[in-house]
Amino acid sequence: MECKNRERNIKDCSCTYISCNKRGMCCECVMYHRANGEIPGCFFPKEAEKTYDRSIKYFISVWSKK
Repeated sequence: MECKNRERNIKDCSCTYISCNKRGMCCECVMYHRANGEIPGCFFPKEAEKTYDRSIKYFISVWSKK
């Protein structure tokens, strides 16, 4: 799928998983993680995102500490 905003999205993408084929295609990324019961990396704080744990449980634990 082509995304006309991909290059702009990549500039603002906070996900550190650089080799992901969905990088910069936010709709594809959200659909992928949602289908896997996960949350995209850009919803996590910087240090938490680097763990690559995209689980809902981890997301809640990270944000409940803030």
